[in-house]
Amino acid sequence: MTLKISNREARRLWLDRQGLLETPTGQLDQQGLAAIIERLGFVQLDTIRIIARAHDHILWSRNQNYREPMLDQLMRDRMVFEHFTHDASVLPMKSYPYWRRQFERMRARVEDSRWYELMPSKREREKILKRVEEEGPLSTRDFEARAKPKSKHAWARPPHKIALDFYWYAGVLATCHRKNFIKHYNVSEKVIPGEHRDRSITDAKQLDWLCSNGLERLGFATEGDLQRFWDAADLGEVKGWTKKNRKRLVDVEIEGADGGAYKALAPADIEERLKALSPATSRLRLLNPFDPVIRDRRRLERLFGFDYRVEMFTPAAKRQYGYYVYPMLEGERFVGRIEAKADRKKGTLSIDNIWWEKGVKATNARRRKLEAELERIGRFVGAKDVDWKCKAV
Repeated sequence: MTLKISNREARRLWLDRQGLLETPTGQLDQQGLAAIIERLGFVQLDTIRIIARAHDHILWSRNQNYREPMLDQLMRDRMVFEHFTHDASVLPMKSYPYWRRQFERMRARVEDSRWYELMPSKREREKILKRVEEEGPLSTRDFEARAKPKSKHAWARPPHKIALDFYWYAGVLATCHRKNFIKHYNVSEKVIPGEHRDRSITDAKQLDWLCSNGLERLGFATEGDLQRFWDAADLGEVKGWTKKNRKRLVDVEIEGADGGAYKALAPADIEERLKALSPATSRLRLLNPFDPVIRDRRRLERLFGFDYRVEMFTPAAKRQYGYYVYPMLEGERFVGRIEAKADRKKGTLSIDNIWWEKGVKATNARRRKLEAELERIGRFVGAKDVDWKCKAV
């Protein structure tokens, strides 16, 4: 029989799997931080810092004792490595042996792209690689950009940067560390511990790991959800895995936010997981636009009825909301979005706009919750004052 899961249960389970059901407090050391990343599967990196960079905000949302230098130290301690999921991300180091297929997928993707047309010659690439081998770790700034990109497209890069990233995608180079968010490359043999680097796992077992661990972190998933989680396997491969592993899976019917239902798959112990769920924290929280719970827009809208888009690449005149807008999660419900930014030099957090979702009232209790969250996030980034440039209505 197909197990039916109510919308409320589905929301709770998804938030629980991604560390947003409980209050984000408690002591945090490097082992605890590594455990958060393990629970999430990976954390997306992003250079844009409006309040805080995406990775720092994501981790702070799970434990508000997190501070920005902690992630880089985790990388220097070789507890995580950096590679590409949907974008540049950090993953637990023990995931490395299961990530080799992604090195090959990304290498092939680069070779098939227009980006590859700007690649230096094989001889020039080998010279760049040899220099990293002999002098690393090196950043792109250690190479002279003699030639400008031949294209004005956003993906255009100087030739040496293209070569370095090509080797990074292919797993030949690894991120040694970042300084002021600038990536420093070294050969993988000098970055990845041998116990993980030398472990050989078949492609079939890598695929099994990706699918089973993706489902573990999703709680329940359609085949599309499962493919999009890591973006390290094709949809056909995921469908093949689900067909092969039907005995390990449970058919479920998920109630959507609109009252309709859709079919999905869940781990065999799904009923025990549902029974063990606790109520969601009553806090109101600002989530980052690249938070794992936000990232899959289709899943977000199905479960929460929350239509969210990142508009930073949309011309200003065509934006519905703003350049960088933070979703607001209250308990297990998205209640609105807010446009805010931090000026760390001035120590201020400015609120430019706020939009409550349809049917959500800006009650005094809800405003107090928002003010408390703004105070918490202000402490995180060193902003003592909140400057309201709009009304909290």
